Amino acid sequence: MKLLTPEFGLLIWTFLAFMIVFFLLKKLAWPAIVNGLKTREAFIAESLATAQKVKDEMAQMKSEHELLLSQAREERASMLKEARETKEKIINESKEAAKVEASKIVADAQVAIEAQKMAALIAVKNQVGKMVVEVSEKILRKELNNKEAQEAHINGLVNEVKLN
Repeated sequence: MKLLTPEFGLLIWTFLAFMIVFFLLKKLAWPAIVNGLKTREAFIAESLATAQKVKDEMAQMKSEHELLLSQAREERASMLKEARETKEKIINESKEAAKVEASKIVADAQVAIEAQKMAALIAVKNQVGKMVVEVSEKILRKELNNKEAQEAHINGLVNEVKLN
């Protein structure tokens, strides 16, 4: 029980030692501790202000980024629309050019067909002319005095021409 009830002298010496340590700490340690705490508090406040500033800048950058993204999407959409319009225009122009070219080819073919048709008609007429000349020549070779022989010969040549 002696440990729980100290003697009076021990209390005085313990109190005196406590007071000396207290005054020494008050004069030497407390100012350094308080100074360190104030510095730490200022650093934390500055860090918080910087963090808030960075947070505000990040929010602003995020809004600018979203604005740039929306502008890029709009520009991409307009470029795609323009590309589609250009594609359709080129396709339509190509179709029209193909139609014109086809019409030209058909017209040229018709002209060539007409030319060949005329050439064929001319060839037939020349052939008929040659045949007439040959028939006339054969008739003239026969005796022109004999009328019956002439008519028989002409009829024979006409029949021959009809068969060919």
